[in-house]
Amino acid sequence: MKIQVIEDGNFKRWVRTSLLVIGLLTMYLAYKFVPPAPFGGFLLLLGFVIAAMGGYASRAHLLKIKPFDKSYKKARKSYEVRDDEQDKSS
Repeated sequence: MKIQVIEDGNFKRWVRTSLLVIGLLTMYLAYKFVPPAPFGGFLLLLGFVIAAMGGYASRAHLLKIKPFDKSYKKARKSYEVRDDEQDKSS
């Protein structure tokens, strides 16, 4: 059984929610229980990054943006110059 994480070019709802909750929980635990040292700051920053990933993925889903889609290949091919068109422009 294979777990699907990406659906329609974006994270699934449970992944977005999990990232947000895990990030916020990591930030809370780092603030509350880890002493203010470089390791505590690193944990706080790591939690912020994880929560930001979940938040940005949720916003992309809301705006119907597909950050993990493979449509960039079609766009890249549309900008390629064909050989016969390149000869005409020279």
